[in-house]
Amino acid sequence: MRIPISTKLITVTILILVASTGAITLISSNYFEKKASEQVDIANLESASAKAKEVDNIIASLIDKTRTNGSLLMKGAAAAEDLDFNFTKDKNFVALEVLKLNGSSVESVARKVKEDVLKPYLLGESYFVNLRAWQQFPVRNLAEGSIEIKNASYPKAPAMITIGIPLVKDAQGKITHVVLADVMMAPLQKPFTDLSERTQYLIDGQGEVLAHKDEQKAISRLSLKAYPFVTKAMNTKSPQYQTKFVDPETQSNFFGASVKTSYGPMVISQTSEAAILEVSNEVKRRAIFVAGSAISLAIFFIFLFSMTLTSPIEKLAGLINMVSRGNFDVKAREHVKSHDEVGDLASAFDHMTEGLKERDKVKSLFSKFHGSAVTEDLIGKDIGVGGQSKNVVVFFSDIRGFTAFSEKRSPEEVVEMLNEYFGVMVGIINAHGGVVDKFIGDAIMAVWGAPKTGPKDAFNAVRACLEMRRGLDKLNETRIARGQPPINIGMGLHAGPAISGTIGSDERMEYTVIGNTVNTASRIEASTKAFGADLLVTDSVIDQVGDAFKTELAGAAEVKGRSEAIKMYKVRAYKAGDKYVEVKTPYSDYEAESADKVKIKAS
Repeated sequence: MRIPISTKLITVTILILVASTGAITLISSNYFEKKASEQVDIANLESASAKAKEVDNIIASLIDKTRTNGSLLMKGAAAAEDLDFNFTKDKNFVALEVLKLNGSSVESVARKVKEDVLKPYLLGESYFVNLRAWQQFPVRNLAEGSIEIKNASYPKAPAMITIGIPLVKDAQGKITHVVLADVMMAPLQKPFTDLSERTQYLIDGQGEVLAHKDEQKAISRLSLKAYPFVTKAMNTKSPQYQTKFVDPETQSNFFGASVKTSYGPMVISQTSEAAILEVSNEVKRRAIFVAGSAISLAIFFIFLFSMTLTSPIEKLAGLINMVSRGNFDVKAREHVKSHDEVGDLASAFDHMTEGLKERDKVKSLFSKFHGSAVTEDLIGKDIGVGGQSKNVVVFFSDIRGFTAFSEKRSPEEVVEMLNEYFGVMVGIINAHGGVVDKFIGDAIMAVWGAPKTGPKDAFNAVRACLEMRRGLDKLNETRIARGQPPINIGMGLHAGPAISGTIGSDERMEYTVIGNTVNTASRIEASTKAFGADLLVTDSVIDQVGDAFKTELAGAAEVKGRSEAIKMYKVRAYKAGDKYVEVKTPYSDYEAESADKVKIKAS
């Protein structure tokens, strides 16, 4: 299907603009949302902390007044005048009661009630007897020295809270008297009446509301102990807690923060995510509008531009059809006058037709001598096959138990393991001047000395093997940490002459080394299993490295393809200055086992 360039330009431009503006909008809005969320978290916590301090000050003031009034109440008539001034004149206090703790019994010693506050509700002093029973006020906690605050609001009664504090101790330090003060809810309610996007409230240790932005929830003694955020805040040991949560009723997201006051009640501050992210949504809408406007303008201008581009290209397309039919005498520059890249293309087109014209002449000439089929083959020839003899060091390695490993795992797991293993080993080979010739399943064949020969080929090869030993140890540490089995390998090195070059056919070629040295190196690697060593080298390698490595004779073995037994050596360390540095890992040596095509010669 033919698609005009103008359509392609417009489509590509739209895609670029949509992708770029979409990405910018998404990134900016996500960044804004993230920053807004962070600011809300900080603001929530700061607001809750400020409210907690304010509540602490209010409660502390009420506690001081309660302690003072309780002491005056216990003194009876002797302090009646002071009590009248402190208690009666304080509009926040409704009732005051001193209780005596005697073992398991609680006895009311003295009580003072503002009956004028209760009168509009048709209540009298006896109301507080019932109130204590309804509240189930934890008087026993006061005997342990704690301060208790409970909501004391009930239907058809004043909105109050009850504050209980220890009052008198005996000579042994045991609390004998406590005082309960019923005060108006207004002082605690006041800090939570400010207008803001946050919902803030105060709860007691049992999750019952003491003060709320919606005052009716405090008056109705709403219990929030089953509310998910409140439950987590109450159970946390930290005095501060904040998190994002879902409201179980509205299924809306909220940011919440809680701060425990010094006297037990907890301040909760929560903000709706929808309110916070409204600005971000508005940014998205405006960005989409701007992007749509930009795309519309881009389509218009690109359409105009495409017309100046497609016309000369269509002319070139017509000329190409003429050339394809064998007409090489066309002159594109005479038809395309534009001075831009399209004009340059027209000039290049003319040079191309000149070359095609010459190539056609050569092809015609060869065809007269050799025929068209031979001519096509000769024209397509590039390089040939062949090689030369070189002294090389050949390396082979193989993973022990790979067949069993593969049978128990998926192909993806096997490929992942091989890629990770090859990544380590090939990197080490390349770093030490070796050339990886090929991978044969889990085996690696590498060579030093081809295509370029160096004076330290044998040294570099042995040193690479030691580094591969170290690399395998680190790789196995990673695998074990992931719960994967470690890998054991066998490595063999042999030095000698081999043919280096390209082999194959004219259609498929491959650079490699071949010869008896390669075959022997493969057998050396197979012998590692029989000698229980991860690395074996032959004396042909030892002769070239001298004392640069610390070695020990592993033994001699007859291998397939060799008439005489080959001495093989284990490499333990490399020389650094005047000392040898040992390279040993848990995988250097292992229990020997029988190996195919290898027969150990008795010493």
